[in-house]
Amino acid sequence: MNYEIILYYKYVPIENPEMLVKTQKELCEKLGLKGRILIATEGINGTLEGTKDAINVYCRDFLTDSRFLDINIKRSVGDGNAFPKLKVKFRSEIVSASLGEDDVKPWETTGKYLSADELNLWIEEGREFTIVDMRNDYEYKIGHFENSIDMGMKNFRDLPNAISKLEPLKDKPIIPVCTGGVRCEKASGYLIKKGFKDVYQLHNGIVTYIEKFPNKAFKGKLYVFDNRIAMDFDTPDNHTVVGKCDLCQSSTEHYVNCKNTSCNAHFLVCELCETEQGIFCSDNCKIIVAKAALV
Repeated sequence: MNYEIILYYKYVPIENPEMLVKTQKELCEKLGLKGRILIATEGINGTLEGTKDAINVYCRDFLTDSRFLDINIKRSVGDGNAFPKLKVKFRSEIVSASLGEDDVKPWETTGKYLSADELNLWIEEGREFTIVDMRNDYEYKIGHFENSIDMGMKNFRDLPNAISKLEPLKDKPIIPVCTGGVRCEKASGYLIKKGFKDVYQLHNGIVTYIEKFPNKAFKGKLYVFDNRIAMDFDTPDNHTVVGKCDLCQSSTEHYVNCKNTSCNAHFLVCELCETEQGIFCSDNCKIIVAKAALV
């Protein structure tokens, strides 16, 4: 069968999120879809995989809801194995932010949308602006825009502690970017609340840009939160590897989790280091596991 993966989100007030959880779960189960949908009073955020026919039926039904008529649904090729099961959950937020008293409602405050075409034009024209990557540090390592700022965050909720590195850009054009756009809706609004004067955001995220402009300003692969781990639209002879082994700094795009279960760090490792050193992010983790085996 031909499989397809869809990615979508929308910040919109939802009065009865529990009911939407129920109807979405029933629809996905009926169509045999797998993936994850998060629903909150602030909106919906979903990633699903299924056969093309099932996905088409889902989208037709989903888009009949007046709250989601203008939602952008991003599609990519699947293989039926991107997700182990279906999860449809109610959450307090559709992306973990916890920005405290400065939390934002994107339908009230958000950056100016910049399309993939507009961003690419700005890059080609050499306009003055700075791309700020709002993803986690391990996402940035495998692929990112050239000359972009890595915020160095372990989690999006680290933004309030990381924002100080952007202070010199308070009066300059900045463009927050993230995978599909959902984090940047809040990140750009947060920056505006913190006094940044000229804030944009890449509309519909990095995935839309690399689909239209493979291996141009964005180099490497795009980290995704499913069993694919990373994706790109480059051809093998037109691909730039930017990922570096966390152990020896040689080129790689291979992610593993540290074998020390109390650590479980997600890191890049080359084939040689994985063979010689095993799947450990550090010598300390290797020693911990070795000692535990002797007990």
